[in-house]
Amino acid sequence: MSEHAAWLPEPLVGAMAPPLAPGVLGFTTGRAAGSFGLGSTDPVADVIARWDTLQQALVAGGISRLCSGAQVHGARLAHQHGGWSGWLRARGVDGHVTTERGTALVVTVADCTPVFLAHPAGAVAALHAGWRGTAAGILDAGFALLTSLGFPADECAVHLGPAICGSCYEVGPEVLTAVHGRAVAGKGQLDVRAVLAEQAVRRGVGALTVSSQCTRCDNGLFFSHRAGDAGRQLGVLVLQ
Repeated sequence: MSEHAAWLPEPLVGAMAPPLAPGVLGFTTGRAAGSFGLGSTDPVADVIARWDTLQQALVAGGISRLCSGAQVHGARLAHQHGGWSGWLRARGVDGHVTTERGTALVVTVADCTPVFLAHPAGAVAALHAGWRGTAAGILDAGFALLTSLGFPADECAVHLGPAICGSCYEVGPEVLTAVHGRAVAGKGQLDVRAVLAEQAVRRGVGALTVSSQCTRCDNGLFFSHRAGDAGRQLGVLVLQ
């Protein structure tokens, strides 16, 4: 684990993102940290205790705000301002953007891609990108909001975290058609991270990194919906 993440308990971190920008820290939890899914089969008390552990760790690192959302596999984002502390859970959003230091943005995943965007001037976005969100343009929505705040896409770093790989993800023609924007006949393999990477490159992003880890291939490390897991891990992006 990198030095600037020394305040994070080791079991919380399933995979660290590479450095994205000064004062920005990204990581994905894993199976060892337990499920954070509020709709999982784990006892509610156990799930809330894990969220409390995360909050305590963040507070130890000087992070007083934690944002999550009741996700709907769409492309709606929330702009999280300051002026509050604790755990905020927005409804009907699949991503968060902030310029407020001392804030952690969280998305819940188990095969979908945790997408981290960071601008060196102090703006970050965390997105939940499954095939529906990708087809709906959630990455473009994130770039559009950051650009409107004065942080152009081509100056941002992007990291695509652990998610199901193309070899493990067979989908129907309606999914392939929706994601690729052209008629597709028959089932096929879908690499959502490859699609997101192409979208980022089209926006001029040069600082792009993609995790090599697959939630299905590396099912011993991560929860995977396709593998039958009810558990969920978190993609966490911190603006220190």
